[in-house]
Parts: sequence; C-alpha cells; structure tokens
Amino acid sequence: MVYKVPFVNYPLHYKNMEKEIDAAIKEVLSRGDLIMRRQMLDFENSMASFLGVKYGIGVNSCTDALIFCLMAAGIKPGDEVITVAHTFVATIEAVVHSGATPVLADVGEDFNMDADKIEQLITPRTRAILPVHFNGRVCDMEKIMKIAEKHNLIIIEDSAQALGATFSGKKGGSFGLAGCFSFYPAKILGAAGDGGLVSTDSADLAEKIRFLRDHGRKGKDEVVCYGFTSRLDNLQAAILNVKFRYLPGWIKRRRHIAGLYDKGLKGTKRVKLPPSPGSDRRYFDIYQNYVIRADKRDELALYLKENGVEIIISNPIPVHHQKALGLSHFRLPNTEQFAKEVISIPNIPELTDEQVQYVIREIKDFYK
Repeated sequence: MVYKVPFVNYPLHYKNMEKEIDAAIKEVLSRGDLIMRRQMLDFENSMASFLGVKYGIGVNSCTDALIFCLMAAGIKPGDEVITVAHTFVATIEAVVHSGATPVLADVGEDFNMDADKIEQLITPRTRAILPVHFNGRVCDMEKIMKIAEKHNLIIIEDSAQALGATFSGKKGGSFGLAGCFSFYPAKILGAAGDGGLVSTDSADLAEKIRFLRDHGRKGKDEVVCYGFTSRLDNLQAAILNVKFRYLPGWIKRRRHIAGLYDKGLKGTKRVKLPPSPGSDRRYFDIYQNYVIRADKRDELALYLKENGVEIIISNPIPVHHQKALGLSHFRLPNTEQFAKEVISIPNIPELTDEQVQYVIREIKDFYK
C-alpha cells in the first residue's frame, strides 16, 4: 500500500543523498576496503567525539553491543540486571544471553524507567542497571546515577533510540560505563542494514569489546578469548559517514514536526501527548518516535491506515507477557496500560508540514 503519509520513506531518504552515498560505496568497493578499514575507524571517531566519550567501537548491532558490554563488565550467571519491559525484546534478551537474570522496573509517564521504582528491586545479587532511553528521550540519569553510586552498580545505557538526545546537557550513552546504539535503517541515523556501536570512557572495556567483536583476536594471530563475528561492516560505516553530516538537521526537523503535533493536537480529548520540546529544560529530545496515548487505539490505528497514514504500534503485547520468555511474574501497571494505548505517528524528516497537518486533521476527525 502507498501511504499519503509514510512512517518511513527509504526511497526518498536515499534519493536526497544519492550521489554522496553512491560515491562512498564506489570508493569502498574500488579500494577493496571491506572489513574494519578506514571508513569504520573514521565513523567510530566521529561518534566518540559527538557523544563526548573517549571510545566508539563499531559492532554488528545494538543487540550485540548490549551483550558485549554486559559480558565485558563481568556480568555472569547468578547476577541480576534491572531494566524495563517497555522496550524492544533485544534489551532483555541481551541480559539473558549474558547469563544474568532480568529484573523489570515499571516506566513513568514519559515511557522511560521510573527511577523511583529502582531501589525496591535491588537485592544482594544486583550488579547493573540497564536504562532504556526510549523514543528519543534520555532517562532521568541524575537519579539513576545516584542510585548506582549508592549501591555500587554498573550502568549500561540502551541508547538505541536516543542518538543526540541529552539530559542536563550530557548526551545519552555518555553517563554510565557504556552506551549502546543502533543504526537499524529506521533509526534517526540508519545504515542500509544492521549496525551498532558501543560508547565508553573505559579503555579496558573498549579493548575487551574489540576482542569480542572479532573472534577474540588481538591483532591478526593472537587469540585472547572466545569471541564472535560482530564487526560494523565497513560498507555500512561508509554510508553512515555520509549520513552523519545530516544528523543535526534531521534532529532539528524531527523536533519541529513534534512541535507541530503538539500545537495541532493540544486539547484533543482522549489523546495524551508525549512531553513537548521545552517542557523541561533538562531534556533535549530527538523524537526517534512521536508517540501518543490514544483512547480506542486500535480503532484509531485502522482509521488512520485506511485514510493513508502509516502508523506503528510497538509492543502491543508487553515483553513480559510474552509467554515464551518466562517473565509474567512481574507486575508493571504502566507498562501494561501503555501497551493498550500507544501509537507512533509519522515524524520522519522527509515529511512536509502539509503531511503533518493531514495527520493532525485525521486524528481529530476520528474523535469527532
């Protein structure tokens, strides 16, 4: 189906940078720069500088980034890691793959980990907190950092949806021991396939993750541990280097669109809007997703699709209610309520203001 207002528009996204992307691909292929070459190193350095950390380590995905960080930090079977269920399953599966046990906290009104719910979950087995910066908004890291320091816990940030977002002037992914980023195509900075990165100030952690991503190798010949095949593909890095130059403009555009939605949907009964730009100066949100909470959500979703608006409903079944995962013993009222209400509406930079206004009119018309 061709939508009047698409949720993503990969063809137009590519067309806007076609010559630059094609040139970058041609350079990589003509030079034979295929695995862990200059393009990947350049991207790692650019990301580290952008985030204000010492090291960026490119890996195959944010999922691997999370797993490697937990492993490199010494998380092991018997340990507990506090995280949330209002997230993509990858966050929790990373904890499980590290051998640890996930302990789930509920989220607050901004969809992020409720810092006031953390301490009651801490036990003698708790080793780490894994906050998820959801929808392009950083968690309340002031509170979370204080709790971690008080209880001597590691913090690893799931920053897959928050590249460029800040809290009190500090970028998500730069607070804890490490941050983990995704370059899945639909992300604000997306590759032409999978990609991820670890950000850290720890030389020791950075070294261990470099080993883990490349078969445990130190140099060409020495193997220092069992590792994996999880390098950021050099061709993807070349594409990301092109797109990275556009990131500030894309963030500005997403925030502008969020402002249009805030203004146009304000006062609409039975719709609850996300925190608006500027509502709390500690937060600078990048709006990876613009998510509303809607009465009669499923009916609204169908209405919008029928009228040409592509939408996404993330996690209609909360992760902890997925029977195969064995997490149903957690009681998370907000997480469970949000699963019935949330709907992501289009806010990609390629949208015109007229398309945004069309979405606003259709939502209002539904509730009339």
